[in-house]
Order: sequence, then C-alpha cells, then structure tokens
Amino acid sequence: MSERVDRDANRELRARFDDVYGQYQQLRSNLDELRARLAAVRVTRRSADGQVTVTVGARGELVAIELDPAVYQDRDAEALSRRITETVRAATTAAGDATRDLVAEHVPAGSGPVEFLRTGDFGALLGRAEAVLGRREGPA
Repeated sequence: MSERVDRDANRELRARFDDVYGQYQQLRSNLDELRARLAAVRVTRRSADGQVTVTVGARGELVAIELDPAVYQDRDAEALSRRITETVRAATTAAGDATRDLVAEHVPAGSGPVEFLRTGDFGALLGRAEAVLGRREGPA
C-alpha cells in the first residue's frame, strides 16, 4: 500500500512541476518578447513651432534631433535651447508612458516593475522580496 501512495505522490509532484515549469517557460517567452519590443520603441515629438523634432528610445535616451533650417534665422540661442529641452522632455515622458504600457502587458497589474515605472520608487521593486523575506519595515 505504501508503495502505491508513494507513486501517487510522485505523480502529483511531477504534474505540479510540469505545470510550474510550463508557467516559467511562458513567462520567459513573454520577457524575451518584451525585451525585443522595448528595444524597438522610438518616440518622436515635434516642438509647437515645428522647428525641433526629437526622437528618443524606451528609456528616454536621445536617438535623434532634427532642426528645421528656419531655426537659424531667429538667432535666439536661449529660445532654441528651451524649445529643444521642452521637446526632449515631452518625448521622454511619452517614451516612459509607452514603456510602462508595454511592461504592463507582460506582468501582473500592480506589480513592482509597473509601480517602479509609474513612480520611480525603487521600493516598489523590492517590496515583494522584502515581504517574502519578512523584512518589510515601517507601517504595514
């Protein structure tokens, strides 16, 4: 009888392992897809006057700046600098939104990575690990 119980328990453990491993493979596949999609993100924004066009990547890294030749007629370096800065900020904000939306498609809602991308709070990334380890400090 004991041998039968052991075989049944082993069969159940094997089935559970196969299920968990299948979930891992799906998650891994999703993360590979996410990585590829994030690498392809390009966000372009144009200044209100159309003279400055900025393209950034998923992390807001500057990919390209295009200046319309009309910017050289104005000769106001400070105004041009402001337009470039404002356009880069707009593109970076939009890239952050696009990145957060892509990540949200691949991880559970309210998870640490999504919260980190939304708030910039590193605690969001560590919260689950700290809770599991019983090291969460402060108010519950």
